[in-house]
Amino acid sequence: MDWQTARVAVVIGWITLTLSVDSSATPAVQSLLGVTTWCLLLGMMVWESALVRVQVAVVVAFATVVEYTFSEGLEVYVYRLGHVPSYVPPGHGLVYLGALAFARMTWTRRHERSVLVAAGAAVVAYGAFGLSPWASRPDALGAFWAGCLLAFLVWGRSRLVYVGAFVVVTYLELVGTTWGNWTWGSHDPTGLVTIGNPPSGAAGGYGWFDLAALMAAPVLLRAWTAGSARARLAVARAAEEGEHLGMQPTVRAHGVTSSQRA
Repeated sequence: MDWQTARVAVVIGWITLTLSVDSSATPAVQSLLGVTTWCLLLGMMVWESALVRVQVAVVVAFATVVEYTFSEGLEVYVYRLGHVPSYVPPGHGLVYLGALAFARMTWTRRHERSVLVAAGAAVVAYGAFGLSPWASRPDALGAFWAGCLLAFLVWGRSRLVYVGAFVVVTYLELVGTTWGNWTWGSHDPTGLVTIGNPPSGAAGGYGWFDLAALMAAPVLLRAWTAGSARARLAVARAAEEGEHLGMQPTVRAHGVTSSQRA
């Protein structure tokens, strides 16, 4: 098992363990799950580049807004205890890292074309099933999201990441709804769009989180780097001016030299 495969296994294993415990957890236990999930997320981010860390931050921020808007606000889906569990925001970060690790796996990269074709076929089949008479209830939203996911798989910049999201998100949605961690409403707030429990193409909705991360993170990182460079330049110039005025450096704290008049 290579390193990336192990990371996918850790994410899947943690999802399974967390949802199993949460299926009968008290609010206090949910809080503990939140703390441990944050610790796992931060631990996994230690091995990642600055760019990936920013991507994870974007996913967590975006997903948290969506969770509180569509769950507690609009009640499109409702968690077992009626509120967004504290493990959910960092859990979205773990899902992204799991999808990223899936895309990096040696086997996945070696068979990229076959993986993409198989994933596309699975998305179409699952979306069609949600609209068929065999589905437990009609799922127009799932079909729409399945269409979004197909678009990501065809035109996305990091297509294997979307395949990874499809694998991880489909698994957690099936497990979470089966174990009663959350339940999707039968219709959207307008009452016009039917929703499965879970929606068949839920990973297509999550794909928008991935898209936001992949597009926004480089911009945010460049802005941060440029700002840091300007700050360092300003400090250097201030130190230079201090020397010209007869100032001598005396204290260095956190990598920045301070001066006092000689």
